[in-house]
Amino acid sequence: MSRLVGSRIGGKSSRSGEVLAQQLANEGIKNQRVLQAIARSPRHIFVPEILAHKAYENNALPIGQGQTISQPYIVAKMSELLLEHGVPENVLEIGTGSGYQTSILAQLIPKVFSVERIKALQFQAKRRLQAMDLHNVSMKHGDGWKGWQSKAPFQAIIVTAAPTSVPEALLEQLADGGKLVIPVGDQTQVLKIITKHGEQFHEQLVEAVKFVPLVPGAVI
Repeated sequence: MSRLVGSRIGGKSSRSGEVLAQQLANEGIKNQRVLQAIARSPRHIFVPEILAHKAYENNALPIGQGQTISQPYIVAKMSELLLEHGVPENVLEIGTGSGYQTSILAQLIPKVFSVERIKALQFQAKRRLQAMDLHNVSMKHGDGWKGWQSKAPFQAIIVTAAPTSVPEALLEQLADGGKLVIPVGDQTQVLKIITKHGEQFHEQLVEAVKFVPLVPGAVI
């Protein structure tokens, strides 16, 4: 990591990241690269200042605009699932949000493409990633249901909000052998892994989750 990141997370917050990573390891996260990314990431810069004291707790937190920063466990779990059979060359993230999940992905995967429907959130996330000196992320303001066709195909896609059904555009934008990690459902949601094999899609259920809805359209 860069010296800039070190200066932002030095002292107490750096130790807090390491404690959080250890907690996630105790809860079953095994991938060491994921745990290292969690340990060195300044989660406090991704939450409102008034909630900074809660940043290294294993909880989701509100970030405004009716959105949340995901629970660290689920950020780590979804990242671990993406890396289960090797490191993909690129990943599409649907729902940049605060940028925290994006920052973890950027430390793990060479090329990250991220789509956010709320312009204000995208702007804030871009500034945070620049502060962390992460420059392998391309961002788009747009409708996550539509993915990012011009950058497809993707070896991996991760969705950080829950649609009621799997968006067809995301399945179409998967590379052969590619993996989609997505929460699906309304009142009851389940995290799924969908892998593309030729014209076929293999679906695996992981665990029950709770995400904000994946809303179609974009907001200026």
